[in-house]
Amino acid sequence: MEFMFSEDQRLLQETVRDFLAGECPVEFVRGQWETETGRSPEFWSKLAEIGIPGLLVPEEYGGLGMSEIDAVLVFVEVGRAALAEPVVPTAAVAAPLIRESGNTALAERWLPPIAAGEALVAVAQPTSPLVPEAHVADLLILRAEDGLHAVPRDAVRLTAQPSNDPSQRLFTVDWKPRNEDRIASGAQADRLELAALDRGALACAAQQIGTCERLIAMSVDYTSQRRQFGVPIGSFQAVKHHLANLKVALEYARSHVERAAHSVAHDVPCRSVDVSMAKISAGEAALQAAEVSLQVHGALGYTWEQDLHVWMRRAWTLDLAWGETAWHRARLAGALFDEERPAESFGFTPRVG
Repeated sequence: MEFMFSEDQRLLQETVRDFLAGECPVEFVRGQWETETGRSPEFWSKLAEIGIPGLLVPEEYGGLGMSEIDAVLVFVEVGRAALAEPVVPTAAVAAPLIRESGNTALAERWLPPIAAGEALVAVAQPTSPLVPEAHVADLLILRAEDGLHAVPRDAVRLTAQPSNDPSQRLFTVDWKPRNEDRIASGAQADRLELAALDRGALACAAQQIGTCERLIAMSVDYTSQRRQFGVPIGSFQAVKHHLANLKVALEYARSHVERAAHSVAHDVPCRSVDVSMAKISAGEAALQAAEVSLQVHGALGYTWEQDLHVWMRRAWTLDLAWGETAWHRARLAGALFDEERPAESFGFTPRVG
């Protein structure tokens, strides 16, 4: 099977890249660390002007009506810019979850403001007790024993938790389930939660691709300028091999992420397996890039003034979000060895017997 992005999809990616290069320099990212919420409503409005919050919102609700195949390239650029605004919970996860819930009233109430950049949504992750972005969310989608609930912000109590990434805010959420907030129960709630997990993991994996690209670029730039024994350290064979290995890991992971985007968009039976493989390979590439980048920068890489740690911290944060590597490895192992989930390849399904 041949999989290629269209000219329009590449143009969208370039548009978002140019926008973030101009509107989200590293100085902006650092500046958000010092604010009370770590988030900028003004910047979110600018994102809405180019359609990012409404990527996966149907056109009848004011969105762009695109799929994960279109969105995955945008998420790569979000990672490249180290943007920590709530793109994943609101745009990548909540919008399609609300769309697929079958609750017309919920969709009419929330999808138009999401697409317009006027509403933010936080979504509880089944792999973690902590809820990112809960402090700025207008709506929280939470799981209880009786199903999934769409809970207004004023119906919960938040407790801030520490994070190793100044760009991230984490919270535990205290709340009481109410019948009027329940949007799905039983098998439907399980299905929606699993789809949300896969979409969140896919969006994080795509951001890890962008993060890895940026870390490699920073390392190449630094090793081209830093000189020892009268020559750039990038000319040393050991340094070359490290960076070449990173590039191989990056491109290996990229193919998995793009396949996972196809699987999520078309809801294929092996969707969860493909997403886990993408999250594993993209996470390993980004973490390896953080380690090697720190090595080639030497002691300078440890300083607060060096921008390297901005992307290093994003690599660590994204690895833990929507299922850390160990969790996805266990899910992948269950599919391959315990037949817990279907594991297929494009155009080929192995037969036993």
